[in-house]
Amino acid sequence: MNRDSIGDSRALRALVMCVYSEHRSKTLDLECTCGAHRFIGYELLRRVGGLIMAREYIARDPRTGLPLNVKKTKHVDKTIVSETGPWVSISDADVLPLALGEIASVDTRYLDANHTHDRSAGVRALGRFSGRRIHDAHAALMIAFEQDEGDIRVAALQVLPEIAIRKSDELFDWLSVLLDDEDTAVQQAASRCLTLTSPVFPSAVETILGNELRSSQKTRSEAAWSGLYALCETWPEVVVNHVDTLLLEDDAKLRRKAAGLLRRVVQRGGSPVWDLISWSLNDIDVEVRRIAARTLPSLAKRESRIATVFAERAMVDEDSKVRLSGIKALQSIDTDHGRARELVVKGARSKDIQVRKACVELLPRLFGDDVLRTMAIDLLKTETDAKIIASLNEMMFDVSMDGTEAQKNAQLAPTPAVPAIDREVAEAQGKQVGLQPIRPSGQPDGEQPPKPADGAPPPEAPGEPGAYRAVSQDEMMGYTDEFEDEEPETDDEYF
Repeated sequence: MNRDSIGDSRALRALVMCVYSEHRSKTLDLECTCGAHRFIGYELLRRVGGLIMAREYIARDPRTGLPLNVKKTKHVDKTIVSETGPWVSISDADVLPLALGEIASVDTRYLDANHTHDRSAGVRALGRFSGRRIHDAHAALMIAFEQDEGDIRVAALQVLPEIAIRKSDELFDWLSVLLDDEDTAVQQAASRCLTLTSPVFPSAVETILGNELRSSQKTRSEAAWSGLYALCETWPEVVVNHVDTLLLEDDAKLRRKAAGLLRRVVQRGGSPVWDLISWSLNDIDVEVRRIAARTLPSLAKRESRIATVFAERAMVDEDSKVRLSGIKALQSIDTDHGRARELVVKGARSKDIQVRKACVELLPRLFGDDVLRTMAIDLLKTETDAKIIASLNEMMFDVSMDGTEAQKNAQLAPTPAVPAIDREVAEAQGKQVGLQPIRPSGQPDGEQPPKPADGAPPPEAPGEPGAYRAVSQDEMMGYTDEFEDEEPETDDEYF
């Protein structure tokens, strides 16, 4: 080991020991065999400058230089909030005996009122336990599921999500069984439990949720769909799997509801969502195609090329609403996209008046004035709708050629201002810049001054204080002097 390496080793050792003494709580106390070094965490070394790290890569827009995806990520809470009620006033020592039926009731005071709690309240209070006591609470909950009293089973289903966070063994098996319970109240409690647990336990309830989505009972089906909607925020990839199977169902209502979920997962579902949109656009049911087409504008903001392909397919659909959704997707696509321009030009000649109108409105965004004027002239030859004709006429109108004098002058550049030095020279000569001469006093309106006789010089205007006229640049600079031409007018005089 040379002298330089020894110096580097000592410097690193001093740095490590200094950081270790300041941040002892974040160190990793791994002793080397020599016992001379202590090591700290990698992140801590990077933070204090112990390691020379390259800057993290940040994807930026090449046109603006701004970081991509700067939108604040929506925080999704995947936890289950514990509910409160009179059962929270039961002491911890009485919860398990009351839930197991060892004691009949417990009297407590909650919110300035006296309450008598039975076994169902004891079961409901099992959600407070954690750590080692969660095993006893889990065992008491499993016993509560087997009770004949419906209110006890309902209480067990209400506390199931809170205990499943800590220990979920066999709980969802009981949930599947109690969904078919004879007691209506128990069925409703089980459906509500499924809605709450779906966003947090997607794999545990996947089979249960799939069966409930197809249930013939409206209340059970609606609860399952509510859970699937909530699942879109936490696990969109799981929703994609459910939609994939639902689109294969023969029932059109199920396919319509499944297509309605595509818009919720199109931003985070990835490429599998593209396949689902493609299948939905080819569905035999027109309502399914309409719902799928409404997702195209959202897809265009993220995947413009894929959205262009789907928009092209939607524009040839036999339903007008599907075609109009395809046009809306093109409005969200970058106008520099060549294929998008072709679709807009083609749509401007469509047989559907709504498609033609939407495409004509897009033409000014895609083409310049000269090309736009030529296209408007060409489209006017076959257009029959009055509103579209009016729009095309506006595109043909050129102010510089067809406008009024005032409109043409409005397009001209303003007259440059007279320099300050020239303005001073004019004022020194008793002149003012940019104003018209004042009409002499005593001359009535409309009366013209008398014309001078032939050969007589024109009469000079009477000098009045404040009389002025506009002067030219040549007059201010003294270039208006007239010089006699000393050269002869004819060649004879010259020779």
